[in-house]
Amino acid sequence: MTQSHMAREVAEIPEAAARFLERSRDAVAQAAAALRDRDPRVAATVARGSSDHAATYLKYAIELQAGIPVASVGPSVASIYRRPLRLEGAACIGISQSGRSPDIVDMMRTAGEGGALSIAITNHADSPMAEASAHCLALQAGEEKSVAATKTFVNSVLAGLALLAEWQQDDDLRAAVAGLPEALAEAVTLDWSPLSARLARAASAFVLGRGPGYAIACESALKMKETSGIHAESYSAAEVLHGPAAIVQAHFPVLALGVEDAALPHVVATAERLAAQGADVFLTGADANGAIRLPSVPGLHPMVAPLVNAASFYACVEGLARRRGFDPDTPPHLRKVTETV
Repeated sequence: MTQSHMAREVAEIPEAAARFLERSRDAVAQAAAALRDRDPRVAATVARGSSDHAATYLKYAIELQAGIPVASVGPSVASIYRRPLRLEGAACIGISQSGRSPDIVDMMRTAGEGGALSIAITNHADSPMAEASAHCLALQAGEEKSVAATKTFVNSVLAGLALLAEWQQDDDLRAAVAGLPEALAEAVTLDWSPLSARLARAASAFVLGRGPGYAIACESALKMKETSGIHAESYSAAEVLHGPAAIVQAHFPVLALGVEDAALPHVVATAERLAAQGADVFLTGADANGAIRLPSVPGLHPMVAPLVNAASFYACVEGLARRRGFDPDTPPHLRKVTETV
């Protein structure tokens, strides 16, 4: 069987991460210095799709490490409603693989005009979004042929974490970011076949996480939809108990993404509760009664651990798609670049 573009791109994740750290070091340092000079009291993110999941990851990381609130701004505020936002003294981070979607470009331009320090994270340093922003962190991911973003997603989060580490001058996070290529290389080899075997016959699934792990839950659920035809929904491991858990009955598949952080006991408690309802629960980061534990890379900084789990999931879902009879490179009704207004 011919290897898919997605499989090759998942295998390239560690190399792409190392390339970003080497080639975009100066751009990260310059943007971080600008953030220290600005000392924002609030930040905004602008993104859609997988890029918005990267933005959600950075929302939690910035709030937890820098202590400032981060809000997602709807691109249509600028592109359709033409409403300027007052962002004096704020930072605005736009994330787009292509940097070409008109609504993202409009919002980044409007944010800068409204007083924000604008920072673009994109795989194309010459894109309209990059040109509309004060700073650009080029992902250096190389060409990505599969419609399903993998290495560009990982590098988008990596770029934000590298920026955060330099902005806050956080040596522990700097070291964790520097170690990501090695951790990702291990992650893409881990065996998540028990999850794949269960999802091979699934119509629906839940994916759960907390903090930055919730962003990876969102990304994982999207990938199940677009590559494998599974109606997957993502929830906070707390929010799922406020109603969605009512539909969890015998053998309902649940992936709970735990990492070694303060939220892990709560993720475990939710996993055990859903397993007690009869769900087929798969969990990373810990053991739980009634759940199957999936392997993960141990001993990671809690700000990078969820991202490393994403690499393991990508390797799993690529094989799952083929097992279910889908081409992971060309999901139905989707294109690689989606330009919205």
